[in-house]
Amino acid sequence: MSLIDIRGLTVQFTTDAGPVEAVHGVDFSLEPGEILGLVGESGSGKTVTAFSILRLIRPPGRIVTGSIVFEGQDLVILPESAVRAIRGAKIALVPQSPRTALNPVITIGRQIARLFELHAGMAPSAAWCRGIEALEAVGIPDASRRMRQYAHQLSGGTCQRVMIAMALASAPRLLIADEPTTGLDVSIAARILDLLRDLGQRTDAAIILITHDLGVVAETCHRVAVMHAGQLVETGALDVMLRKPAHPYTQALIRSIPRIDRDIALEPIPGSVPSLLRASPGCRYAGRCPHPMAICTNVKPTLSAIGSDHSVACHAVEAQRANVA
Repeated sequence: MSLIDIRGLTVQFTTDAGPVEAVHGVDFSLEPGEILGLVGESGSGKTVTAFSILRLIRPPGRIVTGSIVFEGQDLVILPESAVRAIRGAKIALVPQSPRTALNPVITIGRQIARLFELHAGMAPSAAWCRGIEALEAVGIPDASRRMRQYAHQLSGGTCQRVMIAMALASAPRLLIADEPTTGLDVSIAARILDLLRDLGQRTDAAIILITHDLGVVAETCHRVAVMHAGQLVETGALDVMLRKPAHPYTQALIRSIPRIDRDIALEPIPGSVPSLLRASPGCRYAGRCPHPMAICTNVKPTLSAIGSDHSVACHAVEAQRANVA
């Protein structure tokens, strides 16, 4: 049984210009100990999907349809009080911009210790000691001194480690890391990724790694889910997705990775993410696709299996497979 199973997730935001479907019909699942890379350009719906799992979508946004079954419970229909008991305790978030996510007027130690007091019922002195251990566990040196410091006194990489320590304070079953290496030095980013991999192996927690960087995914993840304009276009095992990507958007993402072994080091993806205000009823990549079909603009392609652990939502791929058959 999957740790989390998401089916038909659609999230809509009400604006003065009309409704916007930021996420439409998303399906994926995750096993314990598995690291899933949720990939796509900015505005593709990755963070909205993550906030939906945490039930943090607030008006004017709302989950319109779909289910998010976590450990046998559908989080979409659970009362807020029940979700609050899961959020932070069983499902934790490492947000973007860790420095701004930390309270600037409260010491790092007090913020971490408070989590142990809330989730584990510890006395303040015991929670403080556990906070030191938590910082040490994520590789922060001189943890006792760091506990007495404020966010502005820490580097970006150290702030990110603090956020990971806080997220793991209650030993969650699912960790969502939203762009955890953005803006960090390459060596610091590598250490953060090593830390996430190690945590997944040691605790058997599942991890959703949200990123636009396929290089990060290649170093860290077991499986990949690619989003474009709020829709899931391809999912599969890491090696399959990197060696034989089927969707033209996934192929374009891989070609856009800078390389020194070809004439064009960087090949940008043509066009831009389409407006979701009046989204096409069909494939939202049709306007950027190098080989669109007539059906693409009118009929949304469904995510269909093309291998043992490889699915794609593309009319052209379905047509090619039908011709081969």
